[in-house]
Amino acid sequence: MGDHNVIADVSEILLALLADAIGDLGGIERPLAILDDLSGTIPISPPKLTLFLYEIAEDPASRNRANIRVEPSGADPRVGVRKPPMALVLRYLITAWGGDQLTQHKMLGRAMEALYNDAIVEGGELTGSLAGTTDSLHLTLTPLTLDQKSYVWFALQKPYRLSLNYEVRVVNLEAAARAEVRPVTARATDADLLRNRR
Repeated sequence: MGDHNVIADVSEILLALLADAIGDLGGIERPLAILDDLSGTIPISPPKLTLFLYEIAEDPASRNRANIRVEPSGADPRVGVRKPPMALVLRYLITAWGGDQLTQHKMLGRAMEALYNDAIVEGGELTGSLAGTTDSLHLTLTPLTLDQKSYVWFALQKPYRLSLNYEVRVVNLEAAARAEVRPVTARATDADLLRNRR
């Protein structure tokens, strides 16, 4: 499970995958994969593949999970419970800029190929706060209608460009709050209460 840095860590993992995918595309200038919020002008030399995180949502299928028991460890002899991690879905827009149309199409094709081949990122591919965890990131090309894509570009106040929409799930954001649980030292049943009343 990741800490508060997990969103940035996922973006860096995706950037590394995309950079590897388009790095040997050929041509005069080596294309770059960059993280960009698309608020400004994108320089088109060298050609770029932008990764834009445009939505963070809670995964509805992972809500209402049970609390996690925290066993005593080292100097802390207390048993505790903590909330389950918050399960996030991250939605990204991947857009090609610069070069001619064929170069842009090749960059998008390479991005799709890489994210299809690495549709589940786990183990040694995880970095940052996810390194060494048992988490896995599932990458899915999200089917959006042309109207839905147009809304995203309208919100950015930019003309529509051919883009890819990807979802990354489930990104677990670890809960920091922990409550101490006192051990059971005695128990009483209804039979014990009845016996004591006689």
